[in-house]
Amino acid sequence: MTYRLIREWQQKAIPITQACRILQVSRAGYYQHWQRGARGSDRVATVYLKAPFSGSGKSYGSRRLASALQAQGLAIGRYRVWRLMREAALYPVWKRKFIHTTHSRHDLPVAENLLNRQFEADAPIRLGYRILPMCARAKAGFIWPAVMDLFSRKIVGWAMASTMPTVGRLGTA
Repeated sequence: MTYRLIREWQQKAIPITQACRILQVSRAGYYQHWQRGARGSDRVATVYLKAPFSGSGKSYGSRRLASALQAQGLAIGRYRVWRLMREAALYPVWKRKFIHTTHSRHDLPVAENLLNRQFEADAPIRLGYRILPMCARAKAGFIWPAVMDLFSRKIVGWAMASTMPTVGRLGTA
């Protein structure tokens, strides 16, 4: 990290000798670092790192990857794995928790099935069905399409309330 900082300062016209003196590192060590390049063992570890990372669906972090590599017999520490992940741009993707939005065990009245899965209509406004949670917030409360004409597929009825009611309290079409 210090050598990278010296390189940034050098680009801002600060002499290398002065930057090395400020950060208390030797000038020869700075030059050796950039001539040496990446360690061969790091390249090998990065190759071993990518297999369990992609196999986990890109969800493993440094702790899990370190234990997976140690289980394969590779002696590697967590912070080295963390550094190699950062250098190889391997960032874990966190999966969002599934949230249940439906509560089917309730004592609210349930509307009867008027359509009986017959979604075809012969004439306009002969059959309609209720639509719910495509609601929008209005000044007076919530508004949502309530009845759709199955013949023309147009919304023919809207519902509005000051609060968003539960499904059981809505009227049927």
